[in-house]
Amino acid sequence: MPVILFQGDSITDAGRNRTTAGENNSAALGVGYPLIAASHMLRAHPDSGLHIFNRGISGDKVPQLQARWETDTIALKPDILSILVGVNDLWHKLNGNSSGTVAEFESQYNALIEGTKAALPSVRLVILEPFVLVTGAVDSKWFPEFDERRAAAARVARRAGATFIPLQSMFTQLARSAPPAYWLGDGVHPTIAGHAAIADSWREAVGL
Repeated sequence: MPVILFQGDSITDAGRNRTTAGENNSAALGVGYPLIAASHMLRAHPDSGLHIFNRGISGDKVPQLQARWETDTIALKPDILSILVGVNDLWHKLNGNSSGTVAEFESQYNALIEGTKAALPSVRLVILEPFVLVTGAVDSKWFPEFDERRAAAARVARRAGATFIPLQSMFTQLARSAPPAYWLGDGVHPTIAGHAAIADSWREAVGL
């Protein structure tokens, strides 16, 4: 009975009902890419016994994931663990609510993954690249540091042998077919179309 867990910040949270903890539950999965991906997987694999959870929490940075990891991740014993984190680590810094560096982000992320692999040696790790588009809350002040953080996430995935999903290039390409706000309403949070694009990329990369 494979367990799939989506972890991250508000992009993963997507308004999920946190009082409803059950698997394969639309309210508990939120209204974003975890729900879209889960609905397709459950439809395509009715006999696989999939158990799909969402434990994303809006506003989280890597240290907040670490603080709740034992309860919200390790205890669920996922077979596939999907993580999308990183945008708040810079956004909060730009807003004056954090002072973390790229090096700290990378070392903290590495530590989180190493601890996960020690506790769950057979887990398949899926790391999603942080992404933004220049619109809404995102302007030139985000760069080049945001690109450096994307590169750090890629290095974390490579060291861990994780499946890495390069979402920035996907959204950059999509923004050629419709304005950035069509995909990421405020430059950070996906619209329905943006969430669908992430879900498609996730299922293709994971093979489900």
